Amino acid sequence: MEGAPVTDKPLITADPWAVLRNQTPARIGLGRSGRSMPTKELLAFSAAHAQARDAVHLPLQAEALAAQLADLFGEPTLQLRSAAPDRSTYLLRPDLGRRLSDESRALLSQQTPAGCDLLLIVGDGLSAAAVERQAMPMLAALLATKPKGWRLGPPVLATQARVALGDEIGERLAAAQVAMLIGERPGLSSPDSLGVYLTHAPKVGRTDAERNCLSNVRPEGLSHAEAARKLWWLGQAARRLQLTGVGLKDHSDIRALS
Repeated sequence: MEGAPVTDKPLITADPWAVLRNQTPARIGLGRSGRSMPTKELLAFSAAHAQARDAVHLPLQAEALAAQLADLFGEPTLQLRSAAPDRSTYLLRPDLGRRLSDESRALLSQQTPAGCDLLLIVGDGLSAAAVERQAMPMLAALLATKPKGWRLGPPVLATQARVALGDEIGERLAAAQVAMLIGERPGLSSPDSLGVYLTHAPKVGRTDAERNCLSNVRPEGLSHAEAARKLWWLGQAARRLQLTGVGLKDHSDIRALS
């Protein structure tokens, strides 16, 4: 319009949250449409929630994973299950996921105790997706960096498993230490996160305070190579101190820097 004031103000205002959103998977600066979230962000949230639910409920492809473990270790995979007969019971009765089924106990009674330094157990936990995506590369990294002189037990795959299930398995196989690789409770930005729990002198009745945990093992979190380095550091420190848990602090990063 003739006589209208001239202004250099841009017609489109840059989003001040854009740079921050590129630095984190967290949902920040989502904006709004009236009093509600924008449709795009609402649909993205719903999709992430569906992925998290699927991670909890979808069954582990146990036979395929057992075959991969056997190929990696060069010996048959020992397949076990907890006392939880199905997924619904597993979710409602965490206590059943912490002890072996009668059939698995009978199977272990036929095994010669491994007497190993470290028993590696893969458990489905609360995310089969995490185990299917992260367990094999994590185990490959562990085997590639195994310290000289460490004896590993046979590969073990446990379904409907909680972390404490490794205590009974390790005790029955006479393992000095147990590392349970297990699917973590999925978040809305991490449905495939693997946890690794290390326990010295495993036996029924151990508490979480007697374990060390490496969490969020996945390419977007703690890498497989870094998790393997940390686990071996903890394993060697646990061997010296004869304990894991609150008495064993992870100083692996300090040593790496030095």
